Amino acid sequence: MDREQTKELIINTFEHPFAKERFVYFLRNLLKSFEESTFVYQRNYIPDAFEKYVRSLERVEKYNHDGKEIDLLIVELKKETYFERARTMQRNFIAWYLKGSRRGKLKDAALVVFVSPDSEDWRFSLVKMDYRYEETPEGKVKVREEFTSALRWSYLVGKNESSHTAQSRFCRFLKETSHQALKI
Repeated sequence: MDREQTKELIINTFEHPFAKERFVYFLRNLLKSFEESTFVYQRNYIPDAFEKYVRSLERVEKYNHDGKEIDLLIVELKKETYFERARTMQRNFIAWYLKGSRRGKLKDAALVVFVSPDSEDWRFSLVKMDYRYEETPEGKVKVREEFTSALRWSYLVGKNESSHTAQSRFCRFLKETSHQALKI
């Protein structure tokens, strides 16, 4: 893709209300290789701590690079106010998912879209987990989890937002053919 094509793709994706088809098209151009692997969590699959806020979580694809697994997710929130004021809840919900959610498999990261009803804007975030193995005073090994701050990897996008920051971050990745620069 040349610079104008990448800019047009980013504008078409990030300066409009959320559309799954546009977003998946953007991801396929960004990541090039992925595994279609869809499922939806809703109702009783959402933990009690989040059921007040989250309507559903949908995994649309998986991406693997250098042994790292990244899930590509769409999270539908129940109210617009949860979109605007609940970034910590959003990050904690994705941390729950990355720490194994219902199947127990640890994930490295997720590219997540947070959408809310009746909003023309949406949030696009990268939430990354770091797992470290530590020895306890008793000599046992345990996993210590850390995740990135959603603030550093989160973009407010949509009809009422400019895509300048997204353009500055994603243009070089979209122009790359090998995408080795996308390190998680």
